[in-house]
Amino acid sequence: MTGEPASGAAALPAVERDAAAVDKRAAPEVPGSGASAPVTAGRPSEQTVDAGNAVAHRISSRWGWAGRVRSGLVALLVPLALLGLWQWITAAGLYSPSQLPPPAEVVAALGDLLRHGELWTNVGVSVRRVVTGYVCGVGAALALGAAIGLSPVVRRLFAPTVEALRTVPSLAWVPLLLLWLGIGEEPKIVLVAIGAFFPVYTTTASALSHVDPHLLEVGRAYGRTGIRLLGTIALPAVAPTLVNGLRLGLANAWLFLVAAELIASSKGLGFLLIDSQNTGRTDIMLLAIVLLALLGKLSDVLFAAAERGLAARRA
Repeated sequence: MTGEPASGAAALPAVERDAAAVDKRAAPEVPGSGASAPVTAGRPSEQTVDAGNAVAHRISSRWGWAGRVRSGLVALLVPLALLGLWQWITAAGLYSPSQLPPPAEVVAALGDLLRHGELWTNVGVSVRRVVTGYVCGVGAALALGAAIGLSPVVRRLFAPTVEALRTVPSLAWVPLLLLWLGIGEEPKIVLVAIGAFFPVYTTTASALSHVDPHLLEVGRAYGRTGIRLLGTIALPAVAPTLVNGLRLGLANAWLFLVAAELIASSKGLGFLLIDSQNTGRTDIMLLAIVLLALLGKLSDVLFAAAERGLAARRA
């Protein structure tokens, strides 16, 4: 009886030694230290996670560019189909060349304008008018839209009148601007500014009127009022809607450009349209329409690229 406890006590250290040996074999040894590193089964290391994230980022970037290329190729299908239909209609003689010239004649007209230097002059004048009018219209729209969106008193006073003016067609402003501002550059720029004003104003006023009041109260609690509150709290809160309004305003500025260049203009793409109508040059008329479409699309693409860059910087 006295030997049994001794044998049990002797057996216990043996079991502990065996368990320690098993743990030592299971744990990987740290190089140069002679010690075993703890085992974290099923948990990847930080280096593995970082490497996986880098691979995923490269794959997503590659697929993102591939997706953009495929999207661009798909977008070209309809213009190419329209070009083919145009060529077929002119070749079949469904319209006379004076009504619908073939694409080759439009390309020849483009070459003539380039050789005489008229194309870049007219394009530059139209772009300058659009940019100047757009900047003026956006500035006024942001100021009035912010006042109406954030102040119920200003909204009740001015919103009904501005909404009524928004329904006035672009050509209805032409005789009034001629009477007030003459036949110089001023009425053209003002008309383009009117076109850019209303989409930006509408989206700004509507978005700011729905900003969370608690968010504005937090800004005021931190001492932000007036322009600081608008620039640091209110406008960032409605940034996506505001950007959509800015893009709509840019598209509308190009729409109002043709009406603006009807005002005793001697340069610009709108002038090319009117002059080609008076001289019977349908090829130049079609060329001016195509150039207006391309310039409008190019400006929208540049605006979208700037929007993506700002969004990536904020992220």
